Amino acid sequence: MTKILKLSLLVFSFLSVLNAYEPKEVTKEEIKQINNLNLLQKADIKVSKAFDMGSIYILDSIIQGKPQELFLTKDKKVLIAGNVMDVNSGDAITLPVDLSNTIGKEALTYGSGKDEYVLFTDPECPYCKKLESFFPKLEKHVKIRVFFFPLSFHNNARDLSIYFMSKKTNEEKIKAMLNTNADSKEFKNRKISKDELAKLEKSLEEQMIIAQKLNIRGTPTLFNKDGKKLVWVELLKKYNIDLQ
Repeated sequence: MTKILKLSLLVFSFLSVLNAYEPKEVTKEEIKQINNLNLLQKADIKVSKAFDMGSIYILDSIIQGKPQELFLTKDKKVLIAGNVMDVNSGDAITLPVDLSNTIGKEALTYGSGKDEYVLFTDPECPYCKKLESFFPKLEKHVKIRVFFFPLSFHNNARDLSIYFMSKKTNEEKIKAMLNTNADSKEFKNRKISKDELAKLEKSLEEQMIIAQKLNIRGTPTLFNKDGKKLVWVELLKKYNIDLQ
């Protein structure tokens, strides 16, 4: 990372977004101008998309082959790396992501509500399980398309994901996800044919590839229908659900 990026990370921890400005994608011509900036060229940063946030630009960038969100002041003189937050709401400012490639690829769908969300979860992630414990209280408010993203350091997460997906109906998948863990008798005694296992592994791999393309690194990761990343605790607050 360049000196500019390191310095800006120290200087900019929090930044206020004025008037709750709605992000607006900038033109290809302006992206070209941003890519031609000396500070980006020196750091070998390539920007594919940019959004005008009112007081700053948020950049969808590639640094040394790896995706990263960066922020650029409107005068195009300071590049910001790290977490940038709205001081009014406390929410992290992130790029809205394109969720079009997730449609129809979910492992299951939960809820009968009108508000749509996309969730990437790990069956052995304690924070995921905490969120899922509130599903019954969220059911009438939300429709969550659930994707499995088993993390490598959770020994049984991949096999549990496949087991949940092996259930025949959406309701059975939900029941298994909410009530089964690695110590459950039904999981230990599971029987999945070789052909079915191959199909399920392919489906899980597709979900994990989608997660990687969305630059998801941990779980639970939650998006609203517009591709904005949300903190799941805020979801509970939205529907007046007590965290206790």
